[in-house]
Amino acid sequence: MQEGERALSIKKLIHSQRDHLVKWRRHIHQYPELSFKEFETARYIKEELSKNVNIKIETAIGLSTSVIGHLHAENGPTLAIRADIDALPIQEENEVSYCSSRDGVMHACGHDAHTAILLGVAHVLSELARAGQLKGNIKFIFQPAEETPDEHGLSGSSYLINAGVYDQVSAALALHMCPWLPLGSVQINDGYSMANVDEFEAVIKGTGGHGGYPEKGTDPTWMLGLLLQAIHGIVPRKVSALEHAVISIGEIQAGTATNIIPTDVRLRGTIRSYHPSTRQLLENQLQQAFSVIKALEGDYQLTIKKGEPALYNDPFLNKLVRSAVKKIDDAHQIITKPYGMGGEDFGFVAQKLPASMFFLGCSDHENKATDLHTPTFNIDEAALELGVEILVYAVIDYFEQFHLSRE
Repeated sequence: MQEGERALSIKKLIHSQRDHLVKWRRHIHQYPELSFKEFETARYIKEELSKNVNIKIETAIGLSTSVIGHLHAENGPTLAIRADIDALPIQEENEVSYCSSRDGVMHACGHDAHTAILLGVAHVLSELARAGQLKGNIKFIFQPAEETPDEHGLSGSSYLINAGVYDQVSAALALHMCPWLPLGSVQINDGYSMANVDEFEAVIKGTGGHGGYPEKGTDPTWMLGLLLQAIHGIVPRKVSALEHAVISIGEIQAGTATNIIPTDVRLRGTIRSYHPSTRQLLENQLQQAFSVIKALEGDYQLTIKKGEPALYNDPFLNKLVRSAVKKIDDAHQIITKPYGMGGEDFGFVAQKLPASMFFLGCSDHENKATDLHTPTFNIDEAALELGVEILVYAVIDYFEQFHLSRE
């Protein structure tokens, strides 16, 4: 088969999945499930994935709602493609026929689309393997619990890595819906592209006392005021302006009555950065900021919890994704800049092996104000087919580049 004929055949095969992609996405959207509770979603994925007789399906040890599909096509490298499948605790406000049927639960981050796209990729690559046109092996990883870690602080990626799912995998690809870009646009960035996400909890301790006699005790609310200045001064005065970094306080709790000086103040916040050295600097500076409490005759307890590491995008894999986008339509726009200070547990995968995640434009023209993690989030479903195309062509190119390097 000539190269032009082969490309046309692949494009027709991808296009044949269009109706299935919409059906899958809408079904998953209508029946969302929270992290670690994706039982019906996993069953549905297995049912659809099993229609490809050459894909072996299994569940990762320790993560019962995971679905792992193995496609053994030819001696060569194994490439993983990952989609997250969990939803968020948000009440949907969209008025669509496939609106969430579950109160307070919604696919507001595009995981329904990610899952549908990966199902489409699996069907297409399965057919290419049957025709002898795939030069490597694929793991289709449908990952639960990207949004919310469990009581042990572990999210889905950590469990899959610990279970050995990414062992013997050469590289990994993933995508994310991007409502701030129009259809046909792709945002992709080399190197660090999403943030380390850490959290801190602290208690400032004083003696408390009567509101009318503050001189007889120590007041943790007064200490808090000076502490807040120290914390908010860390990024602008201790971190280079060229680095991505932020410390935000999201919760403060103190007191029970107007005439009682509380004995303690509790606060919680987030620490976000890109580079590992900046991550460590922020932690050190936060510890130092809290030392002001001792000078004010108070005491404190500070706990810092490490979350997802920064997402590091492999430049070589990114090159394949960019090439795939332009191969599909040279008019497609490619935006090269980081994705922001949000977190993504695919960062754990990118720590272990070369990985790439790109953001796929999906702006819903019916609802231009929509954004991730909002009750009105929605997508232009034409993005589903484009997502399949990009991943399929990137996979094919990856395997061809591998075999060329061996010649």
